[in-house]
Amino acid sequence: MVARWCEMRRTPPRSLPNPYPLDSSSPDPSVPTEPPELPGPTAYRVTLLPSGWQFDAPPGTPILLAAQAAGIKLPSLCRNGTCRACLCRVRTDVAGGEPAPVAYRIEWPGLSREEKREGWLLPCCAHACADLVIDAPDAALC
Repeated sequence: MVARWCEMRRTPPRSLPNPYPLDSSSPDPSVPTEPPELPGPTAYRVTLLPSGWQFDAPPGTPILLAAQAAGIKLPSLCRNGTCRACLCRVRTDVAGGEPAPVAYRIEWPGLSREEKREGWLLPCCAHACADLVIDAPDAALC
């Protein structure tokens, strides 16, 4: 038994066949590893009413965090869209019942479809997709 154990220790471990032949440890230099960057806006301009304060919201950043980075405090509690404390209405002209030009990374229970069509948004989890004018009467400077 001990002899067999010693023999097993001396033999190198067997490697299993790669089930994903395209995933190799050495990438093919002829294949680009990163997708090409598409030109796009570096940030969208968000204007708050009635104060008139403005800040830039980078794509992929929630409006609430972009406002905080600019020194503006918007009401918030949960930061995931369930409490509705940050509820704001978009004043940007939206064509005939279209929702506000924002995107959400998660499906959340915070707004109904009707509320979205009426221009309501939750800045804690909404990402700007265009320049926005938002009615936020409770905004304050940090």
